[in-house]
Formats: sequence, C-alpha cells, structure tokens
Amino acid sequence: MSNREFIPIKIAVLTVSDTRKLEDDKSGDTLVKRLQAAGHILADRAIIRDERDQVADKLRQWVASSEVDVVISTGGTGLTGRDITVEAHRDVYEKEIEAFGTLFTMISYPKIGTAVTQSRACAGVAGGTYLFALPGSPGACKDGWDEILVHQLDYRKGPCNFVEIMPRLEEHKKRTKS
Repeated sequence: MSNREFIPIKIAVLTVSDTRKLEDDKSGDTLVKRLQAAGHILADRAIIRDERDQVADKLRQWVASSEVDVVISTGGTGLTGRDITVEAHRDVYEKEIEAFGTLFTMISYPKIGTAVTQSRACAGVAGGTYLFALPGSPGACKDGWDEILVHQLDYRKGPCNFVEIMPRLEEHKKRTKS
C-alpha cells in the first residue's frame, strides 16, 4: 500500500479536565504536536470540565461538523467519581471499536504494569466520525498516538486502516428505496 498518497484528516482534540487550561494542557499539546507532525489538520481544540452532558454535547457538535473527521479526547477515563469521559463517549457512539481499548491495554501493560487496569481507553464511531478517548497523561497520549492512531489514521498503512473505510461508515444511510 506504499503507493498510496497520504490523506490529511481533520482532527479535533478535546481535553476533559476540571483543572487544565490551554497553557498547561500537556496531554492536549502532545496530541496536537503529533497529529500535525504526521501531516493531519487540527480542526478544533477545546477543554471541557468533567461534566458528562457537556462532554457528550461537544462530541455531538463535532460529529455533526463537516470540518471534523476524528475526535481524540484525553482525560477522564479513570475510575474516580469525576471520570465521565467513557460514559460521555458511549452516549454518542453508534458503534464501539472494542479492539482499540484492548490494544491500548496491551501497549500500556509493559510500561505501567497492572496499573493499566485503571485505564478505560475506548473508541467508537458516530455520524461517520471516529471518536477516541485516551487517558489524561502525556505518556498515555504518546502511546495512543505513536502505537495506534498514527498508523490507523494513515491511508498508506496496510493491511487496512480507519481512513480507507471512512467513506463507508455511513453507507447504511445511502440505501435506495425499493
């Protein structure tokens, strides 16, 4: 597949945090730097407090936008009472990508051991938009991007990737009436 040309994807980055601001959002910065270095487009960036409805609303807003192909969130994937990102994502998903969380766990285990059981990285699809939720540490964002997303969001990578199936994500809505 190396004869394919790179297709830049429009990616929005969402940090879910009660305490972060743009000037100290190291995890968001990590994702922005990596996606831009890979040749993708930063479509938008936001920080939302750990409020399930607000996070889900922001995800839905981006899903509805033709200016966003992918959303990557960071933060709020743990087990504490304020960690609501996974639930907010699942409020929006049409389909969950279960293998994303499994693969993230496999990648994280050699680095952080059994502490990986406290991470709930997840992914799904809604309205033809991919949604990925990563933990809130820069290390987790590096792992999620460097080990999974940089490859799956690159049309040139094989044997298959998320980009090549993007046009078919909503094919069920294009059925003609008999």
